[in-house]
Parts: sequence; C-alpha cells; structure tokens
Amino acid sequence: MQYSFGVFGALIVLGVIVYYYFQKKGGVSGPTFNGSGTPALNSFSRDFTELARKDKMDPVIGRDQEIDQLAIILSRRTKNNALLIGEAGVGKTTIVEGLAQNIIGRKIPAVLNNKRVLALDLNALVAGTKYRGEFESRIKRMLEEIERSQRNIILFIDEFHNVLAMEDSGESLSVGDILKPAMARGELQVIGATTPLEYEKYLQADPALRRRLQPLFVREPSEQETLRILRGIKNKYEEFHEVKIADLALQKCVEQSKKIFPDRAFPDKAIDLMDEAASKVKLMAVKKASKRAISVQARDIIGVASQYAGTINIRESEI
Repeated sequence: MQYSFGVFGALIVLGVIVYYYFQKKGGVSGPTFNGSGTPALNSFSRDFTELARKDKMDPVIGRDQEIDQLAIILSRRTKNNALLIGEAGVGKTTIVEGLAQNIIGRKIPAVLNNKRVLALDLNALVAGTKYRGEFESRIKRMLEEIERSQRNIILFIDEFHNVLAMEDSGESLSVGDILKPAMARGELQVIGATTPLEYEKYLQADPALRRRLQPLFVREPSEQETLRILRGIKNKYEEFHEVKIADLALQKCVEQSKKIFPDRAFPDKAIDLMDEAASKVKLMAVKKASKRAISVQARDIIGVASQYAGTINIRESEI
C-alpha cells in the first residue's frame, strides 16, 4: 500500500506540473476565458471568444491575410494595438471575429492563447451616466479588471473615432484621455475600427495616439470574393429562416446589390439582400400555410431588389 500511495502521489504531482507548464505555454484553456472576474466588462461588452467557443459566429471567409496580420500586430512586444481602417460594411468586425475563432482553434501565436476578445459597447458604457465622475468610474473599473486578468483581455472598439469625438464635442466624457495612458503603459491592448474619413478627421490630429495604433487597412472584397463569402455563410441563414437558398440566388445578391446600393460596400450589401429575401420568402410560405420545402430563388432576389430600388427612388424624389 505504501508503494501504491507513492505512485499515485507522484502522478498527482506530475499532473500538476504538466498542467501549469501548458498553462504557461498557452496549451490549456484556463480561467482567463472565465468572465466571472470581470463584471464591469461583462456589462458593457460582448465576449467574441465565448461566442466562438459556442459556435455562435458565422464562418469567416477569405480574410486569412488580414486576420494573420492582426495577430502579428497583437503579438508584438511593444505598440501591440491595432486600428482596422476600411469603409463601412467591408468586414472589419468580421476580421476580429475571425481572430477570436483562431484563438479558440489555437491557430495563433502562443502569446495570444487564452486571450479574451471583448467588443466594447460605447453606448452602453455611456448610458445612465449623468456626471463625469460616474463615467470615469466605469472606465477605471474596467481597466482594473483588465489588469487583474493579467492583461489577457483584448478590447475591440468599433467606430473607434467616437472615443475622440466625445472629447472633440466639448463634452466631459473623455474616453480617450482615460484609455491613452493605459495603452502607453502596456496595461491595455486595443483593436480599434474606423473609416478612412473618420481616421483623417480625428486620428490624424492625435499623433500620440496614432503612434500606439498600428494601422491595418481593410479593402472591400471583389464580387467573386463576395460570392465566396455568401456561399460560406448561407447555411447559417438557411438554418435561421428555415429555407434553402439557391446558388443562382446568391449570384443575384451580388449582382443586384451592386446596382441598387452603389454607395455601400461588399459584402455587407449582398448579405443584407440575401437576408431580406430569405425573410420575405419564409413569410410568404407561412401565410400560404405551405408544407413544401421553401426555397429562395433568383426571382426572389430580383423582387426584393426592385422593392429596395423603388424605396430609394422615392426617398431621392423627396429630397
């Protein structure tokens, strides 16, 4: 019995050593993914890594290069904050979602293992605050939670220019003044997202902040790339709407959205058209009490596109 106890004791010790070794190397998902120690952050953000873990995100198609470059920036020893610059609708948020999926899938450098990617909701952060001290208190609580988490949190701030716009408007809510020192000390790791126009307007005038943010330009995908994206995510929309979407319908989404939304970017406008058409086809089938398999065809896309075009023409005539 004494020999047996010694063997089991040695195994337990060995197990603990192996666990902490891989925890240090990033090979085991540890408590850093647990949001129990970050109540303030949880209140004002969405946990992309947790959504990725639960497979609640759409697949990310054709953005490997941008996701890899983002991982490279975040893995730097210094100046490891990123700013995604691209027109609205090109897929900046999707790239961050792809990063979260790669973290869960262990497809990133070890330094990023166990990181939580939290998308900050600025509107929720501001909501209900009447006084400057109240707002600052929220920000500081969040920063304290990030520090206590051993800096294993990456904060994603969409429309990052709003951080500076709040200061520029003369309001007392100065998010940037609070965040910049933390970024300078390496206590806060950020991914921002903005448009080229807002970058020129707000960030060009702040060289200190620009130095801490590595720019990553996100181009608009081509028509063929957009079609690949639609093919890659259509099953999520089929499951949601309980329909089948024909491949020709996807092609029409690209073609028609280009015509009726010339001022919007791919892939967002094509995805919108697919979603709208699937929703309409489902509704029509429910109204008819049809028990047949519901399918979204090219004609359905054209019909919805025509409705959009008519609405746009009416709006333009009213201007």
